[in-house]
Amino acid sequence: MGRGRLRIYLGAAPGVGKTYAMLSEGHRRVERGTDCVVAFVEHHGRPRTEVMLHGLERIPRRELEYRGAVFTEMDVDAVLRRAPAVALVDELAHTNVPGSRNAKRWQDVEELLAAGIDVVSTVNIQHLESLGDVVESITGVRQRETVPDEVVRRADQVELVDMAPQALRRRMAHGNVYQSDKVDAALSNYFRPGNLTALRELALLWVADRVDEHLKQYRSEHRVSRIWGSRERIVVGLTGGPEGRTLIRRAARLAEKGAGGEVLAVYIARSDGLTSASPKELADQRTLVEDLGGTFHHVVGDDIPAALLDFARGANATQIVLGSSRRKTWQYVFGPGVGTTVARESGPDLDVHIVTHDEVAKGRGLPVARGARLGRARILWGWAVGVAGPAVMALLLTTVDLGLANDMLLFLTTTVAAALLGGLLPALASAAVGSLLLNYFYTPPLHHWTIADPKNIVGIAIFVGVGVSVASVVDLAARRTHQAARLRAESEILSFLAGNVLRGETSLEELLERVRETFAMESAALLERASDVEPWTCAGRAGAGRPVERPEEADVEVPVGDHLALALTGRVLPAEDRRVLAAFAAQAAVALDRRRLREEADQARTLAEGNRIRTALLAAVSHDLRTPLAGIKAAVSSLRSDDVAWSEEDRAELLQGIEEGADRLDHLVGNLLDMSRLQTGTVTPLIRETDLDEVAPMALGGVPEGSVELDVPESLPMVAVDAGLLERAMANLVENAVKYSPPGRAVLVAASAIAERVEVRVVDRGPGVPDEAKDRIFAPFQRYGDAPRGAGVGLGLAVARGFAEAMGGTLNAEDTPGGGLTMVLTLRAAGTRPGPETDVRPERQATWRA
Repeated sequence: MGRGRLRIYLGAAPGVGKTYAMLSEGHRRVERGTDCVVAFVEHHGRPRTEVMLHGLERIPRRELEYRGAVFTEMDVDAVLRRAPAVALVDELAHTNVPGSRNAKRWQDVEELLAAGIDVVSTVNIQHLESLGDVVESITGVRQRETVPDEVVRRADQVELVDMAPQALRRRMAHGNVYQSDKVDAALSNYFRPGNLTALRELALLWVADRVDEHLKQYRSEHRVSRIWGSRERIVVGLTGGPEGRTLIRRAARLAEKGAGGEVLAVYIARSDGLTSASPKELADQRTLVEDLGGTFHHVVGDDIPAALLDFARGANATQIVLGSSRRKTWQYVFGPGVGTTVARESGPDLDVHIVTHDEVAKGRGLPVARGARLGRARILWGWAVGVAGPAVMALLLTTVDLGLANDMLLFLTTTVAAALLGGLLPALASAAVGSLLLNYFYTPPLHHWTIADPKNIVGIAIFVGVGVSVASVVDLAARRTHQAARLRAESEILSFLAGNVLRGETSLEELLERVRETFAMESAALLERASDVEPWTCAGRAGAGRPVERPEEADVEVPVGDHLALALTGRVLPAEDRRVLAAFAAQAAVALDRRRLREEADQARTLAEGNRIRTALLAAVSHDLRTPLAGIKAAVSSLRSDDVAWSEEDRAELLQGIEEGADRLDHLVGNLLDMSRLQTGTVTPLIRETDLDEVAPMALGGVPEGSVELDVPESLPMVAVDAGLLERAMANLVENAVKYSPPGRAVLVAASAIAERVEVRVVDRGPGVPDEAKDRIFAPFQRYGDAPRGAGVGLGLAVARGFAEAMGGTLNAEDTPGGGLTMVLTLRAAGTRPGPETDVRPERQATWRA
């Protein structure tokens, strides 16, 4: 029996319709005569989903007892005994109750697949293991229930169940996803439009990447070498001229027309010729392309068309954008130009756009050099003239007698032409061949390799000497031209590097990536050691080549001082490249020092903040603590005075004042100590599973009776908190809300479960806080509005937020509908409890609390 096939319905969030789509597929298969059963489906009380279960055979669930409660899970043994053709299994990432056959439901599914049973399942994008950090950064919630990416990638078919965020929020508002008492909290937290949009993008991109994998596999199996551009990647070839900005904007418009379009601007610095690139213009164009969402690349290449095409194919580009040539008409005699060459050699997999601009045919600032030194074509022509030219000249001179002197001048002309074209070696060959032909055909005795007249020997010697001298001068000029061109290219690179440094735009990693890209290496790393006897460590790295642990293991190493070295792998660089590389290495050391200085500045900023806190603390002690102490002292002095006969009512009032002052002192000192612990980082929460309904009542001890209405359902999942810190945080929030609430309006403390979080909302009907001040009220020693000095030192909310974050939660302020302020305390659900500890989504509560 073969392995079963797995089909997965993937969604961006709960409620998009995955289970409904899976049940619809089950009905379609039953109608086609397929033996299809429901192994496990949770409808979460959604009427439309529950209706879809009618007409499908359901395998009874297995009941498990855990901690005094009964839970139900999929009965794998029963499904295997039934052996259907297709099994519908909901929630692939679910964690089974301890005592189940497997720890995870996806492991149950693997058993069914191994038994030859086809499985149709569902999963949300946030439950993929590799996306845990990304989802947490978007939603603020760490997903405890995950499924390995490989399990989903191995699925035979993944179908995306998509829904626009607005449509999903409407479904929730209509009560089609969660119960009505959970809707408001869900809409204002996990199901915010921004969260849903980001999760939807993750799902779409993940499915698109999987499609790319299948496409690559298909192309590999069928040996398809041509680029199939599913995404538009547009390479812009820049020359450093003013037309570059036009090309970049044109490429950006092309990228906007396709989904996921990318723009890659590349400037190829020719190491073998002069260019008219302006460093300032290149810097401006780099800024422009980055502002438009593209990337800028600076590479070195001897053959510009070949280097541009190699870069485009290496980046899997689909289009190349080039500007119309700035050369004048007569300059085309030297060649067709870069644009024509790229268009001719691009092949069918790359589209080449030639864009017109204002600089067309206005000429270049400097001539374009042709090839390395003299160029390959020019050297070939030099050899042809040097070897064949004397023979052709000899044939021509056989028809006319001009005399030996004129014959030597004509052969010398051929030698000079070979020198001008090909340099030293072709000229030497021409001189040698020419001298032999002069000796044989024109020097008496004719047709012999001897010379009778000594004067002719001197003439031939002069002929050879002049030819060699001219060839040497031409070769020296070509060499100097090559050196000047290379120095120009190096100066452009260094100028570009200096501009980045002055603007502060290059971090250490970006600089190393620039080194790797400029010199076409596989990897670049900055190695560091504390002393000569300490091992090397990597301070920064770029590229995907083999990592090196010591400079000796690299293909190229450049020492920077005694304890730093720049190590590159990929190829051995010529000595002439090391001068520029040394400048990069020195700048890498500067970048490393800058990063460390920045870290030290951050530490100094932290110390300064601590000093500010201590200064404010002294101010608070000098005034806010002195006030209740003065009241207590005055009351005690009055009671001890023998001059006044106090009535029982007066004595009771004075004692009450003493008690209230002591309570204020206790509260203020407690907050001051808590703030001190938070500032010094000594708060170490003892995280344990805690019932919120046990902590919440204890937090109300410091407020008048009847001033708070408590709504904490017993069905809430347990939270992973430090009970003491949570009590202090809630007490501060409640006391603050009571302080600002109008008389006769009770503060509401309500709790609810959202996704894998539990939210506590402290709602008051006071004056509220404007949006621009909502973050400021959580700063230490801050009071909002005209709160009197006796109202406290302004630490309550700061301490509450600090404790919440120390426990892995959050504390934020929102407007209360109808007026007032709502403090939203978000806590993590317990992480060790079966079900709720790993997935406390509202759609699971009915099962766990059944």
